[in-house]
Amino acid sequence: MKYTYIIVLVSAFLTACGGDKKTVQDVIASQNLELIRKKKTELDAASQEITAKLKLLENEIKSLDPQEKIPLITTFTAKEAVFNHFVELQGNVNTKQNLVIYPEFSGVLSQVYVKEGQNVNKGQILAKIDDGGLSQQLSQLNIQVALAQTTFERQERLWKQKIGSEIQYLQAKAAYEGQLEATKQLQQQVGKTEVRAPFSGTIDDVITDQGSVVLPGQSMLFRIVNLNNMFIETDVPERYISDIVAGKNVKVNFPVLGKDMDAKVRQAGNYINPANRTFKVEVAFPNKDKTVKPNLTAKIKINDYTNTKAILIPQSIISENAQGQQYVYTIVNKVDNKAKVKREIIETGKTQGDYIEVLSGIKNNEEIIEEGARSVKEGQDVKVLVSAF
Repeated sequence: MKYTYIIVLVSAFLTACGGDKKTVQDVIASQNLELIRKKKTELDAASQEITAKLKLLENEIKSLDPQEKIPLITTFTAKEAVFNHFVELQGNVNTKQNLVIYPEFSGVLSQVYVKEGQNVNKGQILAKIDDGGLSQQLSQLNIQVALAQTTFERQERLWKQKIGSEIQYLQAKAAYEGQLEATKQLQQQVGKTEVRAPFSGTIDDVITDQGSVVLPGQSMLFRIVNLNNMFIETDVPERYISDIVAGKNVKVNFPVLGKDMDAKVRQAGNYINPANRTFKVEVAFPNKDKTVKPNLTAKIKINDYTNTKAILIPQSIISENAQGQQYVYTIVNKVDNKAKVKREIIETGKTQGDYIEVLSGIKNNEEIIEEGARSVKEGQDVKVLVSAF
């Protein structure tokens, strides 16, 4: 019965507009412009009256009918929060102390003092190369040095007592210093026959066996690795050159190990590689348990941007108009659980997962439509089911 009034009014409107079609046809057939205009004016007035009455009835139905359907929505309240944006990259683990040791002297590798997996200290002797008689030559030189030193010291005492000539003193001094220099040079050569650890670490591989002939710069003897000073190296696109600098926070994940840790950027390169338009970044991290090895793949997230008062909203609720402007719907004039829809044009910034930063258009504590955002329009009445705070 509640729609009876509408049906009656529509019927009246149809009767007024054309229920008596002959009358309208007669007016048209008369070809009387004044009569036709008069008839149209009457019909326009009747139409406006019917429309106004229909509107009144619709409003009355909305107020009286508890089952009247209006859109149901959910909302959330925009809150300022700290927003940390991260650039996701992939890198490889390296260490500055991962070295293949080559000999500095040619000869037979007469002794190997270490084995694979052995921990060694800096300066420890790892192997010995046969010196080919240099040790004997060094012993003879040491004898000659001792003699030259004795001669020089005696000549020096005499010269201080004004005995002998200056030239004798200078000759003895030159002979002694010459012998010392020759001995030092030979000592350096003999020292090269001993292969020593350049730093403390672990012998990862013994490459050349004892008894092999080795050559300087050609024969690989050992690989020594120190797992304490590890870092991740990655290539970063040049657009981040001013955002990613030393000291930035980094989240590190090693997929193979199932391990996560926090780290920092140790060094950001100053050179852009023209081949791929990237720059190098080093991320230092602790490796106390020695589980991370060189060349292991790592996934890293580098903090390139932070906003301490950011407003984040789901990307799924954002729409775009014909002008390319982004907008969301908010609610105003809220009374109990009913409100009106308002459209807000927004500017957005960086994204993180399913959320995006709002730079302008939304204020702190403003209530934004979430569920139902795609099915409402400006000025529409809505019922708020749930407000998420």
